[in-house]
Amino acid sequence: MARIRAAVLGSPIEHSLSPVLHRAAYQELGLADWSYDRFEIDEAALPGFMAQLGPEWAGLSLTMPLKRAIIPLLDGISDTAASVEAVNTVVFTEDGRRVGDNTDIPGLLSALGEQGVTKVESAAILGAGATASSALAALARICSGEVTAYVRSAARAAEMREWGERLGVDVRTADWSRAAEALAAPLVIATTPAGATDELAGSVPAGPGTLFDVLYDPWPTALAAAWSGRGGKLLGGLDLLVHQAVLQVEQMTGRPAAPLAAMRAAGEAALLARH
Repeated sequence: MARIRAAVLGSPIEHSLSPVLHRAAYQELGLADWSYDRFEIDEAALPGFMAQLGPEWAGLSLTMPLKRAIIPLLDGISDTAASVEAVNTVVFTEDGRRVGDNTDIPGLLSALGEQGVTKVESAAILGAGATASSALAALARICSGEVTAYVRSAARAAEMREWGERLGVDVRTADWSRAAEALAAPLVIATTPAGATDELAGSVPAGPGTLFDVLYDPWPTALAAAWSGRGGKLLGGLDLLVHQAVLQVEQMTGRPAAPLAAMRAAGEAALLARH
């Protein structure tokens, strides 16, 4: 039986949980002829890698630094991917086309929805990188009021305001030195690297709202632990990873309902094994 292939590409890639999640889905769906691998690929190597892929390929997951670099190598991208100029999913169609999408944005919304967060009056974003623009795109659909982005430089502040204009979100920016103010928002999305929000853990208010911290290793972060300890609703990076991977599996396999519970359990087990 011919193998049907998929993989995740990026650099560094060795710690990616994507193979664990996708393989768990294949097992649950009975897709014994499907395989999912990981490849260490940087921007310079990407065109050559894409050029040698054959008809056995069904799809790719992209992580940093390839989410923008992949776009010129595709036959088209979805409106969602175009809105943030970032592709994390490539589907190889039966007629040979390579089409890009972004499942981070609907994955973030799906994870929030699972916790009952479907509308907020305002929100705060900690950080201003690529994940922050996806967070803004998601907030464009569920936030009725202002989003405040807490950033470390004037250049980052300008970028976030530009993304806000492009995505139709009312964005205000504030200096990172005032980031403790963010914790009073009904929804806080932390998009910063490991350790960056540790200094805020002592500032979590009583009865906080919802924190979505996109890190999953190490977990919990100091901020996430403090938030949970204060009784706030908490989502982590594994929630985002699983929900966006569910959408990737559905697109790549054509199956309408990827096994969320099995994928999450596999991800949790893999993280537990690391520690």
